[in-house]
Amino acid sequence: MALLPILRYPDNRLHKKAERIREVTPEIRLLAADMAETMYEAPGIGLAATQVDRHIRLIVVDVSEDQSELLTFINPEIIEKSGECVGEEGCLSVPGIYETVTRAERIKVKALNLDGKEFQMQAEGLLAVCIQHEIDHLQGKVFVEYLSNLKQTRIKSKLAKKARITA
Repeated sequence: MALLPILRYPDNRLHKKAERIREVTPEIRLLAADMAETMYEAPGIGLAATQVDRHIRLIVVDVSEDQSELLTFINPEIIEKSGECVGEEGCLSVPGIYETVTRAERIKVKALNLDGKEFQMQAEGLLAVCIQHEIDHLQGKVFVEYLSNLKQTRIKSKLAKKARITA
């Protein structure tokens, strides 16, 4: 397995829509494993293939405290939403930035697993938020785009300044 470089906002590649995966191959399973390793190392609780410059519909999520509940979703689709929750979100592609976002509190998602079998699951709370956040990435949307233009501009400036300091 390998650690993968994570694209940083406002990189234009983060806005590219991901394509459906036609077949779950050994390469897809290896990418999922590499993404999980990258997510845990970062550390984070979710990672979309888009964030590692692979524009296919693949996400990995693990919201457990001990990193023991890894979930892999291939071609994920939210088929039901209900409720509303407001919470602070962060993103591995937007390091050090945390902002309040409104999401559905409960969702039902349909996807394929690593064996290519379709499954559905209900999620609520943090897991539901994380899945929605990662699916947004597959659609070319970063969580800061839910914020006002002023906040987005401030975030871009802050990240650019941080990049200059570390360069």
